[in-house]
Amino acid sequence: MLYALARPFLFRLDPETAHELALCSSDLLARLPGVPGKALTGRKVRAMGLEFPNPVGLAAGLDKNGAHIDGLAALGFGFIEVGTVTPRPQPGNPKPRLFRLPEARAIINRMGFNNEGVERLVENVRRARYDGILGINIGKNFDTPVERAADDYVACLEKVYEVASYVTINISSPNTKNLRQLQQADELSALLERITRTRESLAQRFKKRVPLAVKIAPDLDDEGLEAIAEALRRYGIDAVIATNTTLSREEVKGLPHAEETGGLSGAPLTARSTAIVRKLHALLGDEIPIIGVGGIMSGADAAEKLAAGATLVQLYSGLIYRGPELVTEAVEATR
Repeated sequence: MLYALARPFLFRLDPETAHELALCSSDLLARLPGVPGKALTGRKVRAMGLEFPNPVGLAAGLDKNGAHIDGLAALGFGFIEVGTVTPRPQPGNPKPRLFRLPEARAIINRMGFNNEGVERLVENVRRARYDGILGINIGKNFDTPVERAADDYVACLEKVYEVASYVTINISSPNTKNLRQLQQADELSALLERITRTRESLAQRFKKRVPLAVKIAPDLDDEGLEAIAEALRRYGIDAVIATNTTLSREEVKGLPHAEETGGLSGAPLTARSTAIVRKLHALLGDEIPIIGVGGIMSGADAAEKLAAGATLVQLYSGLIYRGPELVTEAVEATR
């Protein structure tokens, strides 16, 4: 209810300004007396060797630096994913780079992994009081050649390993040049071989095995999906996140900002991402859990992702249009 009143004001602001204001508001919420700051009671789920108090998580991208974890935890998520983080700080792409398409309940972004670097993120995570499941999403710096991308992923993995419940390998953002090339069979195989070998040595060092997830694009064809599924199996990846934003503009043609470059998210992505979840489940069965994300604008959308084969779901753009009540609605719908 409160968000419904605040949204017209927020939508009059520049999208990035509104984004920061909303995050700061969540921090204030977490400090109010009586706010539990823990997950809503829902259907417990075991996946990746972890026990989730409910299946509804926060997708990466909202809190890139892990600076607002406690505030976001107050919304009741069953798990939180922060990032994408890169080894070195970087400003991201020039502004403006974030656009609302209210008529379609959609967002276009070309942020470009703007973040303060992995060391700052780890500092923020260590300061947070949150003791729930925390995923950390890692990527490569924009100026690292794609043939050396594994160096960046390994550098991030080594830094975040001790503080992460699981780590997501983001190879599907459309806003870092050539990043999606890493989804191709040979490149993906080489990357996962290097990362999983590093994970083995880190597991011995820290006496714990941190699960790995891979986040993929919604624009893959069937052959590409089959190659990814085979690689996930071969390298013992613990989960796949489907999906990132889309480059398609089919569903928003003619709308203001529709031709802006970047990834499209929100309601126009719902059916596309659910179709990928369904195809992945046909390929993987229950062998590797799928985290369904993309266009969850209602509890019914969350339930549909689970019905298509997802084990867990994540929210992001839906929060922009619906606010915190979407979390509660999704938890209720996925019991």
